[in-house]
Amino acid sequence: MIRHAFAALLVVLSVNSFSVQAAEPVSTEGHVSAVTVYQGQALVTRKIDIEETEGLLELVVTNLPESVLAGSLFAEPGDGIQIRSVRYRTRPIEADVRQEVRELDEQIQAVDDKLAAVAQERGLLAQRSQYLTQLAQFAAVTSQQELKNGVLNADTLKELTQFQFSERDEIAKRELELAQEERSLNKDKTLLVRKRETIAAGSARNVREAVVFIDVPKRTASQLQLSYLVGNANWSPSYNIRATDERDQITVEYNASIEQMSGEDWNDVEMILSTATPSLVAKAPQLEALAIKLGNPAPQQQQQPMSAAENYKQAQQNLAKLGKMRGQINADASGPFGDVVASSPQLEARRAGRGRGGFGGEGGGMGGGMGGGVGGWGLAMSDTASADAVLNQTADQLQLMDFNNSLSELKREKDSTQTPAEGVSVSYQLANRTSLPSRSDRQLIQIASVPLEGDFYRLATPVLTSYVYEEARVSNTSDRVFLAGPAATFLGGQFVGRGELPTVSVGESFTVGLGIDPSLRTHRELVNKEEQIQGGNRVVDFTYELTLENFGEKAASVRLLDRLPTVGENDIKVTLVKSDEAISTNETYLMTDRKEGILRWDLEVPAQAVGPKEKVLTYTMKIEYDKQLSIVGMPNKK
Repeated sequence: MIRHAFAALLVVLSVNSFSVQAAEPVSTEGHVSAVTVYQGQALVTRKIDIEETEGLLELVVTNLPESVLAGSLFAEPGDGIQIRSVRYRTRPIEADVRQEVRELDEQIQAVDDKLAAVAQERGLLAQRSQYLTQLAQFAAVTSQQELKNGVLNADTLKELTQFQFSERDEIAKRELELAQEERSLNKDKTLLVRKRETIAAGSARNVREAVVFIDVPKRTASQLQLSYLVGNANWSPSYNIRATDERDQITVEYNASIEQMSGEDWNDVEMILSTATPSLVAKAPQLEALAIKLGNPAPQQQQQPMSAAENYKQAQQNLAKLGKMRGQINADASGPFGDVVASSPQLEARRAGRGRGGFGGEGGGMGGGMGGGVGGWGLAMSDTASADAVLNQTADQLQLMDFNNSLSELKREKDSTQTPAEGVSVSYQLANRTSLPSRSDRQLIQIASVPLEGDFYRLATPVLTSYVYEEARVSNTSDRVFLAGPAATFLGGQFVGRGELPTVSVGESFTVGLGIDPSLRTHRELVNKEEQIQGGNRVVDFTYELTLENFGEKAASVRLLDRLPTVGENDIKVTLVKSDEAISTNETYLMTDRKEGILRWDLEVPAQAVGPKEKVLTYTMKIEYDKQLSIVGMPNKK
């Protein structure tokens, strides 16, 4: 009875153990369903369909691209399944190319046979040539003896000589033909051998795979998503700006120029374009305490390689670069930081969790020596603890410079390592699914076409040019941020030129140049200059005449610009004395350009205002300065 019960228990245990064993691995490629393109990388998502199954299952997602970042793999389960593990592996595979190699071997052997035949024939020709040489020597000796004996047969000697020349001529021609044939055969053989090497080398390659171990508690068909980062992917914005003939609307065509060389094709995928930085670091850097103490000041060097201000600026730049790199640690195996050179005991203490702060060291010596900064550490860390240690060390040095230098020696600056577009993190979901093959060409995809209203006007700056340009002030009333990028401008369907669109936030305004208006022309002339001496000063009145001509059949609104000089010191006084037309009262202009000395008149130029009918504006400015000095230019503050 006990024996039967024990046997039944063994059966139950064996059945249970069999039920938890994983089924045979299932190999699949899945299909790329969604891609988020960052600037430098892309996040690719593959959908993996799982047939109806139950229990443990090992899925092998094969043919991942060569540019995949191994540490970035992660899987998201569908309903009813659990992800046990995800790992990356490479596996060598052999392609069966035996038939192709055999065919090439046969062709190479055929060429070798022909080369052997050529070599054999050339050997026979050499023997013939040697025989003719011996024959010539025999004939020469024999003819000399017969000539002495008076029995020389001239006809026989002539026939023998002609035979030798004829044979040698035939041998020379044949040798030339064989040399040409040999060169041709050697070329053919070289090509065949190269083909064979290429095919044989291509027979062995590494396939990249993700091994996903899952558990399906209840028998069901399901799906999971495998995501990973790839390199060699990038995008940048570009624009077509189209203005109507009626000057009542501006359409901004927002395009993405995409570089896709990841090694896999993206066919019929949902696509997002993002300016964010893909990072696998979710936690902010840890701020450590700063411990200080008193120490002896660093000895003054005779020749400082860098001033305190230069060292301070360098330290700020180092900190900004390190902070940016810390935010970009991702799945790349090498990482943007790499291993820190263990040359600093303090840094080693930080990495080991010891010695918080401790950089107060020997007093004020932190005022210099920051020139090496970033480069001195190698910057190749991949772990956040090491990155945080370097960040804290750099911030400590910067703060110690605050303590040990006067404010006049230090000058804080904004982060100059960022372009205007950086820091603006936006994402664009393309409305339709799209396809992007992996290829070296940059591919253009439209993100959106946005109609906007614009304030159209002409702009005349006769101090610079006689041309009058057309512009429009446009407000971004869309829900999208326009990132900085090149723009091609069209007016009424006609291409008028290229330019650059700055980064434009939602609700912000920007200016669109629409090219030269050929119906308008402007001119500037100094028509009067009156000078007098008052005390020790020279007082000069300058009268300028600004003209506008309109050759068109419609009146034109023109913003006419000129300028008063701005002064750096109080030893020059500049005054606008009078103007035929009132200066513009536009609030934005008065708060910006007017304070810089820019003069603006908003004028209406009648149709056909040419010659005597041209629009003329006259203004006078006064400059007063020391009569012993002359006026010179200064560098523009901008």
